[in-house]
Amino acid sequence: MYIARFDGQHLIKRMPSSGGSHDPSCGAYQPPHELSGLGSLIGDAIRIDEEKGVAALRLDFPLAKTGSRPARVAEPSLSDTVKNASKRLSLRALLHYLWHEGELTEWTAAWAGKRGWGRVRASLIEAARRMTVSSGSFSEVLFVPEVFHPEEKSAIAARRAMTLGVLANSGTGKRKLMVLVGEVKEFAEARSGRRLVVKHMPDYQLVIEEETWKRLKKIFANEFAFWNADPALHIVTILTFGLNAAGLAVVEEMALMITTENWIPFETAHERQLLERLARLRRKSVKGLRFNLSPDKPVVSVTLPEPRPDPVAMFIVPADADEAYEVALLGMIDARPEMRTWIWHVGEGDMPMMP
Repeated sequence: MYIARFDGQHLIKRMPSSGGSHDPSCGAYQPPHELSGLGSLIGDAIRIDEEKGVAALRLDFPLAKTGSRPARVAEPSLSDTVKNASKRLSLRALLHYLWHEGELTEWTAAWAGKRGWGRVRASLIEAARRMTVSSGSFSEVLFVPEVFHPEEKSAIAARRAMTLGVLANSGTGKRKLMVLVGEVKEFAEARSGRRLVVKHMPDYQLVIEEETWKRLKKIFANEFAFWNADPALHIVTILTFGLNAAGLAVVEEMALMITTENWIPFETAHERQLLERLARLRRKSVKGLRFNLSPDKPVVSVTLPEPRPDPVAMFIVPADADEAYEVALLGMIDARPEMRTWIWHVGEGDMPMMP
């Protein structure tokens, strides 16, 4: 544990990825890494220095660019590449890790109405301070827009310009890139491609090239469908960006994540249904995340960490799950005998009763 300054207060926080080593009765406890996609990353893509309390990250995307290589859309891992998924963090996995370490996967009804973008931003920045990448501290290359207030527009723009000043193109060598995490407000039409408008950054827009936009819509079709259907949901982006020769901010690589109104990520309508049920309870819940794992691999959907009398691992089995999926799920359950399990086979009917 360590003492951190957070949102104007001094709080006791746990070291990176150490939640599983705490007793379930401890408030710092988190579910075992092996139940989510995090388990395969620890020790390889994520290397924890326990003495310093820092996580060294190995990324599968660059933070500098040479030439005019086209932008990429960060695709979810495919089943035939899972064997290499533990080597480096994809953009989506990095976003999941920030959410996990920022404790934004946790929820209880006692927090209703208390988690806005300001708190999300503070959690992400605090988490990034305990991470490093090949170039140094991750917090130095991460940009999370501050809450926008019209009366402070000029001051906010000045602070942003100072932070993003490192992107200025010198005209020689590699161009530096930064990582941006923010809530999408709009993909505005442009003569070519789209202009990405991020909430709390109304006066700063990023260019998405046409081919990148087409692939983004295809790969993240489910996220777009949820977002378009319900204005209460948030769609969060993580992207790398830099300045082109004209000084315009251009997206280099991008991924999306859909969340509930409480900023809890979800993947399917059934998972959202479960989260909505749990959101009304004062019992703490922790959302499991996929990180680099492909959709055909089981991960815990939600964990109820408080021992009543034991922590509960909650799984949602899709209707099209095959035998390999079921075998892998049983292996995960057998490996954690100290936890009770709750399983919803969506192909067999409605959600079971809460444990």
